[in-house]
Amino acid sequence: MECQDYGLTRNTERDNLNLNPLQRGGMLPIEAKKALLEYADGYSVCDYCAGRLDRIPTPSITGFLDDLAQFINVDEVRTTHGARESKFAIMHALCKPGDTVIVDGNAHYTTHLAVERNKLNMIEVPNNEHPEYKITPEIYKETLENALDKGEEIKVALLTHVDGDYGNLTDAKEIGKIANNAGIPIILNCAYSMGRLPIDAKALNMDFVVGSGHKSMAASGPIGVLGMKEEYADKMLQVSKRHQVKEIEMLGCTSRGAPIVTLMASLPYVTERVKHWDEEVKKTRNFVSQMEEIKGVTQIGIRPKEHDLTRFETPIFDKIAEKHPRRGFFLYEELKKRNIVGIKRGQTKWFKCSVYGFDEEQVNYIADSFKEIVEKYKDLL
Repeated sequence: MECQDYGLTRNTERDNLNLNPLQRGGMLPIEAKKALLEYADGYSVCDYCAGRLDRIPTPSITGFLDDLAQFINVDEVRTTHGARESKFAIMHALCKPGDTVIVDGNAHYTTHLAVERNKLNMIEVPNNEHPEYKITPEIYKETLENALDKGEEIKVALLTHVDGDYGNLTDAKEIGKIANNAGIPIILNCAYSMGRLPIDAKALNMDFVVGSGHKSMAASGPIGVLGMKEEYADKMLQVSKRHQVKEIEMLGCTSRGAPIVTLMASLPYVTERVKHWDEEVKKTRNFVSQMEEIKGVTQIGIRPKEHDLTRFETPIFDKIAEKHPRRGFFLYEELKKRNIVGIKRGQTKWFKCSVYGFDEEQVNYIADSFKEIVEKYKDLL
C-alpha cells in the first residue's frame, strides 16, 4: 500500500503571528519541546508503572500532581484527556440520569455534551445580552432560586470562568458562594484561565475546577486537569472492585506520553507566567484601544477587558467584502501577506482574537496592519 502525503508540515508559529485564542495559551516553551521528543512514543511514561498513572515515580508524575494541586489550591488532582472529560466525569460521579444541573448561558458546547451524555436535565443562567453578554451573580442566584422554588433538586452547578465566545471573566468567587450557600457542589470551567491567570479554587469557593493543558497551560494536547475538594475524593476516585488500583471515573488511566510530560515540563514556566497576568490584560486593553481607532470596529463583551480573548464586531471589513473580488476571504489573505494568521477564512462581520504572549512591538504591528488594510480599501467603503 502506498500512503498519500498527509500534509503534516506546519510552519504557522515559525513564520507568522497567530491570533487564534485557542492556541495562544498552548504554545510550548523549549523545556516542553525537549520533553516531547523524549516521550513521543505512545506509552512512554509507563516504563515504571505499577498500575496507576498518578503513582508513577519515573518520570515523577506523583510529584507533579502534588505540585499541580498546590498551584491551583485543591486537595486532589488528576489529569484527564481534556476539560470536557473532566466535566463529564464529575457529573457522572455525582449525578444519575434524570437529575438536574445548572450552567451559565455562556457555557462551552462541551458542557452541554457532558450534560447530554450523562442524560441530565439542564437549566441555563441567561447572560445580559448584547453588548456585554455578561453572567452576573445576581442573575445566577435568581435563576437558581427560581428553580429551587419550583421544586427542582439541583445536583451540580457549573460556571464558565472565561467563556470562549466573548472572553468574559466571571465573578467566580461570588457565584461560588451562592452555590455553597445552597449546598450545591459547583464546578469552575477554567479552560481559558487555568495557566493564563492565577487560580485558587478554595478562595473562589469552588468544589471542582477543570482546566485545559493544550488551551492554556502550554502543553501538547489533548490533556485536561480535574481538581477537587477532599470531601468529593472518595466518590470521584473510587476504584474498581475487579481491578483494585484502577479509578473508575478515570477509566484506569488517562493521558500518558506526550500530553502529560509536556504539561509537567511546562508547569514551572506556567507558574511563573501567571504572575504577569496584569501585564497581559494591559496589553489586551491597549490592543482594543488601537483597534477601535478604526471606525467600524467595536469590542463586545465586558469592558474594559479582563481577559485576552477578545471579540470584535467589524462591519467595516464586511462592507469592504461586499465589493472586494475575493469577498469575505480578502481579510484573511491581506493578514496572511503580513504574516498574521488565526482569523478564520471568510470571516469579516466579526472575529475573535488574542494577543496573549506577544510583545508590545508585535501588538502594535498587528493593530497597524488592520488599519493599513482599511486604508488600502477605503475606496470600497
